[in-house]
Amino acid sequence: MGLGGVSAWQLLIVVFILVLLFGSKKLRGLGHDLGSSINGFRKTIKEDDK
Repeated sequence: MGLGGVSAWQLLIVVFILVLLFGSKKLRGLGHDLGSSINGFRKTIKEDDK
């Protein structure tokens, strides 16, 4: 049992469908953009704490 009753197989199927729909390059770009946004958010939080 995984996250909230979602099994690993269900997650793999969802990822496979997303890759088919969007393509791996576009998903990689979205992942990079999301990671950059999270890092910027964390940096802002750390600066506010000082």
